[in-house]
Amino acid sequence: MATKASKSSTSKPKTQAKKVPTPAPSRVEQARAAAESAVDVPVGAVLEVSDRVTELVEPFAGRAAAQKQFKSYGQQLRRTVKRTERRGASARRKATTEARKTRSKVEREARKRQRTVETTLKRNRTEVEQRVRKAIDDQASRAQNLVEQLPVLR
Repeated sequence: MATKASKSSTSKPKTQAKKVPTPAPSRVEQARAAAESAVDVPVGAVLEVSDRVTELVEPFAGRAAAQKQFKSYGQQLRRTVKRTERRGASARRKATTEARKTRSKVEREARKRQRTVETTLKRNRTEVEQRVRKAIDDQASRAQNLVEQLPVLR
């Protein structure tokens, strides 16, 4: 284990303040604190509600203030609707572009596959036609050879 180096010998030792124990609250004081708390919580809640109601009602105290507040609400609503409309239009354009890209990609892939199938089909047809011609020629040659080998009957 590492040990700490001690401070120089000229430093003074630190003195600690003596802790004075606080006496435990008496039962009377505890009861008084509980009673105060029981009263303070509802009173604080009422004051909080009062402040909130005042904040809500204050803009509508006079006719001009209420009209101004309603106008402000209308402007906020129009701004929110415009923002929502812009986001919707942007999302629609993005989705349309993505759909167009996907469609082009699928069509391109389909054309590629169709060309591959057509090329393979043409190659196979040519190969089959050659094989059939060869088989016909082979059979014709065999028949000709057989005919030539037959004794002539006249």
